Amino acid sequence: MATRTARTAWTGSLADGSGEVTLASSGVGTFAVSFPKRAADDADGTTSPEELIAAALTSCYAMQFSALLGQAGGNPTSLDVTAEVDLAPDPAGGFHIPGIRLSVTGSADGLDDADFRRIAQEAKATCPVSKALAGTTITLV
Repeated sequence: MATRTARTAWTGSLADGSGEVTLASSGVGTFAVSFPKRAADDADGTTSPEELIAAALTSCYAMQFSALLGQAGGNPTSLDVTAEVDLAPDPAGGFHIPGIRLSVTGSADGLDDADFRRIAQEAKATCPVSKALAGTTITLV
């Protein structure tokens, strides 16, 4: 299986510094990062580790859910997945990700609503990115 690589170049302190994260394996882009914008409500054109985690989780989850729907005899017609990843002060010091809210809407021909919901939970538990984030509570809403 493939290995993927990203790289971040950072200059300056946490409060005043900034950086650029490059998606090196795919070459699809370089994106600005900064801690003040990471912690602000308005990202103002920058990304953050939390947004990148959300992107990784939604894409992985959608792939896993689609595969499991097919294995159950369904034909996935559409999936729309959103992840909200929180950054908060850590009571032990610094910051942490206290939780992730994952939501999915979609449809699959050949399966009823109960099967769709059961498979949605299974996909959350078995997606490789979910497994990598095992130290964080991921709630499917």
